[in-house]
Amino acid sequence: MKHYLFILFYVFCNVFIYAFQGSFWVYLFCFLMFSAVVVWGSFDIQLQYFLNSITQKRTKIKEVALTFDDGPTEFTPEFLDLLKENHIKATFFCIGKQIEKYPEIFQRIIAEGHSVGNHTFSHSNKTGFLSTSKMIDEIEKCDEVMLKFGNIRTNLYRPPFGVTNPNIAKAIKKIQKKSIGWNVRSLDTVIDNENKIYNRITKNLNKGSIILLHDTSEKTYNVLVELLLFLEREKYSTFTMDSMINSKNND
Repeated sequence: MKHYLFILFYVFCNVFIYAFQGSFWVYLFCFLMFSAVVVWGSFDIQLQYFLNSITQKRTKIKEVALTFDDGPTEFTPEFLDLLKENHIKATFFCIGKQIEKYPEIFQRIIAEGHSVGNHTFSHSNKTGFLSTSKMIDEIEKCDEVMLKFGNIRTNLYRPPFGVTNPNIAKAIKKIQKKSIGWNVRSLDTVIDNENKIYNRITKNLNKGSIILLHDTSEKTYNVLVELLLFLEREKYSTFTMDSMINSKNND
């Protein structure tokens, strides 16, 4: 996708510059357009502009992945109870400092058969501005915490905020993680209305969708209750990111 966007933009700029005989304002316009494309590529993980990420499973059956970011938190046990009651396995992308805060909950996630992934140690708001070495430190420190409290290693990584850039891409390549994105973003951390979150998820759902949720609030828990009823009505099964990757490796 990134090559397609770059080529399309390159052709557009050349035609535009030629048509207007290369004036300063045309060059400035093209520069601003290029900057906009780069910013868009940085914040939309589905474009895979800087980093190849798994954003959907290729499948012919009705199945989706439930993924939860930013835990474990005090709300996570409620999510685990609900998933256990419905015999569903999910994937939890955990923050290192949250694991340190709630080690028993992290251990429960693992004990109940859910997949876990690395979501960096601190989930810094400055993630997009960190150097390659700082990003590696963030990811490796989270790995160390996961090994210490859960005796587990994971090759799954989800970029905080879905932000990617050349430094993050280099870090992921060096430490050989698989970047996991999504194609259904609930926006449950910014939308207050539970019905709007639910409708946003269900209207965009299709075969192989990877759904981004957060186990960080009662609001999202309530949405999950309704979402599981929807999946049951519509005959959707679920898969974890580990099971998807393992099945690919065995093909």
